[in-house]
Amino acid sequence: MNAAPESALRRDIRLVTSLLGETLVRAEGQELLDRVEEVRAQAKQGSLASMPGLPEGADGDLEQAARVARAFTSYFFLANVTEQVHRGRALRRHVEGEGGWIEQTVQRIVDAGVAADQLTDELEALCVRPVFTAHPTEVTRRSTLDKLRRIARLLDEEDSPRRTRRLAESIDLLWATDDIRVEAPDPTDEARNGVYYLEGLNRAAVPDVVEELRDRVAAAGAELPLAAVPLRFGTWMGGDRDGNPNVTPATTREVLTLQAVHGIRLLISRVDVLRRDLSVSSRLSQISGELTERLEEMLDGLPGIAGRYRRLNSEEPYRLFLTAVTARLRLTEERVAAGAEHVPGSDYADDAELLEDLLLLHRSVTAHQGELVASGELERLIRTVRATGLTLATLDVREHSQKHHDAVGALLDQLGDLDRRYADLDQPERMRVLAAELAGRRPLARQPLPLDEGGALTAETFAAVKWALSSFGPRTVESYIVSMTRHADDILAAVLLAREAGLVDIHRGVARVGFVPLLETVEELGKAEEIIDALLSDPSYREVVRARGEVQEVMLGYSDSNKSGGIAASQWQIQRAQRVITDLGARHGVRMTFFHGRGGSVGRGGGPTYEAIMALPAGTVAGEVKITEQGEVISDKYALPVLARYNLELMVAATLEASVLHREHRRSAEQASAWDALMDRVASGAESRYLDLVRRPGLASYFVDSTPVDLLGALRIGSRPSRRPGADAGLDDLRAIPWVFGWTQSRQIVPGWYGVGSGLAAAADDLDTLREMYRSWPFFTSFVDNVSMTLAKTDLAIAREYVRTLAPDGLDTLAEIEDEYRRTTEQVLLVTGADRLLDDDPVLRTTLEIRDTYLLPLHHLQVQLLRRRRDGGDDPALERALLHTVSGIAAGMRNTG
Repeated sequence: MNAAPESALRRDIRLVTSLLGETLVRAEGQELLDRVEEVRAQAKQGSLASMPGLPEGADGDLEQAARVARAFTSYFFLANVTEQVHRGRALRRHVEGEGGWIEQTVQRIVDAGVAADQLTDELEALCVRPVFTAHPTEVTRRSTLDKLRRIARLLDEEDSPRRTRRLAESIDLLWATDDIRVEAPDPTDEARNGVYYLEGLNRAAVPDVVEELRDRVAAAGAELPLAAVPLRFGTWMGGDRDGNPNVTPATTREVLTLQAVHGIRLLISRVDVLRRDLSVSSRLSQISGELTERLEEMLDGLPGIAGRYRRLNSEEPYRLFLTAVTARLRLTEERVAAGAEHVPGSDYADDAELLEDLLLLHRSVTAHQGELVASGELERLIRTVRATGLTLATLDVREHSQKHHDAVGALLDQLGDLDRRYADLDQPERMRVLAAELAGRRPLARQPLPLDEGGALTAETFAAVKWALSSFGPRTVESYIVSMTRHADDILAAVLLAREAGLVDIHRGVARVGFVPLLETVEELGKAEEIIDALLSDPSYREVVRARGEVQEVMLGYSDSNKSGGIAASQWQIQRAQRVITDLGARHGVRMTFFHGRGGSVGRGGGPTYEAIMALPAGTVAGEVKITEQGEVISDKYALPVLARYNLELMVAATLEASVLHREHRRSAEQASAWDALMDRVASGAESRYLDLVRRPGLASYFVDSTPVDLLGALRIGSRPSRRPGADAGLDDLRAIPWVFGWTQSRQIVPGWYGVGSGLAAAADDLDTLREMYRSWPFFTSFVDNVSMTLAKTDLAIAREYVRTLAPDGLDTLAEIEDEYRRTTEQVLLVTGADRLLDDDPVLRTTLEIRDTYLLPLHHLQVQLLRRRRDGGDDPALERALLHTVSGIAAGMRNTG
């Protein structure tokens, strides 16, 4: 009889932790294992008192502390990967029993009476785009992740002595691998890590999910058009310049070249698979005349392959055709690697040329060998090319709005037409000046633009975009994102620089990229209608939108809006902004699309993906979801093949369901009016309470002193500084990642829940309505559930040790946090009707309770080591021991920031 899933999970966790114990003895001796077991036994008592074997004050053994911290960190690494493996097994069982996400979604669509031709139309517009960013929240090194993936593969095998021996070997290697980076990755290193995932995903998971979608809708009488691109990836790695001086135009070129080399090699391998399959003999079956003509044309341009392969495949024209395609792809790779010019008839200029050849082949196979053969590996290859292009993913470029104003201002000041410096103009004056320049035809200067070093880098970024589009095709870069967009003129400044680079010509109807305002704070989200209306009302910018197919993308910043106004105000303003922007687009005749800039943790907009998509306002999805995937989220969702496929299928299914079944509002007009008004009260009360905290005198000192936020830079987990250039030591310019990181490590997790209790209490006179909202409004349900989960992860008893030891003057601030925590827990339970947090998810609650047992020693170690460091300890071993505690707590909490 098979063991129950829970007992199988416990059995495997016991196995890997027992093997870890054996590793500790082999590598460090019995004394370390005894000490770890002693500490673990103490932790099971739930005590934060002094633990045997842990360093106290100035006399603790730092090497011993590091080894103990590494032992508990290794436990979490192994427990996490074991849970992932069993999650994958559970998903396979679920699909076998109840069907996958896509199957269930298509059935719901059919049950709702949606006609097959309508579903086909919806599928034509479907486009789900996870965007990988280099935001530094993945503490674990790639070398460690590789070892863990190996362990995952072994755990998925049948039990055997060989499996146990190989697991023991892998855990020995894991222990011998330093999980602390020696140097921070540069942007190209980050891109290589992204390519590692993108290559694997596009090799199998993407075509598998698209094929599943095709087959499930076909069973419902609908068709997934061959021209559809239901799933593709984006990336910021190498393109995100906002606040990162390490990302230069040269970096962008280098990263795109790297992506293209790997992308082309992937396509070559897929073409080779198809070449082996399509051994169709011209003696036995026909081929189309147009393919014969195209084959002769290709061979004429490839004299190096004509002779040998004409002999080998003289009666296998499809194989000969695909040999020519492979040769052209290899020449494309050589051209890309050398930075050379495209040679017509030799290499491929872009993915569109490659698709022309593959579609011609598809037409011949369909006509003469039948749809069954055409719908196999050939169709998988075509859909893979549509998903990947030549570069695996589409690169977004992002820059801070002020950089564009600085460069444009320098150019306009040199022209001397203004009565004062551009920097002295107010916002309406800047808008008039920029609109007039954009409407005109004169260039601001000759190339290269006469700018200082900073301005030249900004301008050269647009030149790099132009190079990328010319080198790899129009899908290489599609969006230029302007961060900290506060007014419409912030976008016009970027458009003007793009015009100078030759990317925009409104008089010829040319806009080779789209321009994306990023609304990052609660204030800008609240002004969304004003900002976007002013932008779309400018005649010149309207021509840019027309050239982009009457589509305007808007990015919504979850992280910074949360930091600026708290989670309730942030989530509610994002919800409202999507509604008003969608309605505004309809008035202007423009289709609005949204890019959701979510982080991994709830405090940065994270949470379950399906629920997040289903909670989006009705009518705002319309076939497209673009969403960031950051840091440890990438490895958690995509490291194992079964989880990668599951998560991609989930996103596709949720987007399809939201597009087809949730076009209309799911609330009555009366409900919408009442619920929105009540949510206004909740958000206002929550924001007021949150601002009282973050504006509290000394809060910056409290945050720095009571958390290990000062260690984030020492972790060397990303290429981007934790503060924007020129920032002071206050909280305003601190990025959202260190903000969440510090609160999470100290278990206060303020960004994930603070203020919500006060907000709900402000609306407590209508508790029945709040409960109805929780039952029936996906937005409110998702919001409350995410807050509940964060409250369960918060542990203010642990936080009190941090404050008492490291920031005793801040105990009154902690008391305020504790007061709001009690209020928030009480109010959330009143709304949900539960007796305790996570009552509806007992597995997660139990998991968190077990993890706390192993987290306690790491927190205790971290506090003691931080105290020693702040008392003047400067031993490098001290920092290393501290960093091991950070790594362990991040692994135990399953997120960094």
